Amino acid sequence: GKYTLDGHQTTGQLLERLLEAPLELVRVTIPEGLTRQEIAAILQSAGLADSARFMDVTVDPKLTADLGVPSASLEGYLFPETYHLPPDIDEEQIARHMVEEFFEVFTDAHFARLEEVGLTLHEAVTLASIVEREAVAAEERTTIAAIFLRRLGLRRRLESCATVEFALGLHRKRLTNADLRVVSPYNTYRHRGLPPGPIGSPGRASLEASLHPV
Repeated sequence: GKYTLDGHQTTGQLLERLLEAPLELVRVTIPEGLTRQEIAAILQSAGLADSARFMDVTVDPKLTADLGVPSASLEGYLFPETYHLPPDIDEEQIARHMVEEFFEVFTDAHFARLEEVGLTLHEAVTLASIVEREAVAAEERTTIAAIFLRRLGLRRRLESCATVEFALGLHRKRLTNADLRVVSPYNTYRHRGLPPGPIGSPGRASLEASLHPV
């Protein structure tokens, strides 16, 4: 059978694991840029989680603190990837696995780069989440990141449509003037600086772009 091993087990633990009947793993793909709510819906469709329970887990202060996430929510830290998960996994285990994957991708080199660009981890993830939602083509990411960082440096509003959509809780092909006036700390047409937190889960390329803008 197929087994997933994390490389941290002793020889005895490995033998015990291999003596168990192998699990039929469920394959689920989480695309880049999705919100917690969208991720919860995918996991429920795959039969892996109850979406409401998953949403509750991702705002559990004990879990966020335990995982080292500098926020009251796991929004932005649920790393987009293709996962192979056991069918009996629970919502907390899924959230843990996804956040642990984020910190596998966000290496010491990325942490060292934060000081150079003048961002905290939470600010970098927030910026990367905006870049992820704004970019249409992959090559645009570094340019978009550079533009937003320049606006931050000049204390100008970011004026990101993606943040307005997050504030509205929906996607539109074209935002109206009324949409741009929505009252929300996530509306970067009304407020200077970054929003309070990420607007989705950025992928590896958007994280890199936000730390290495052109």
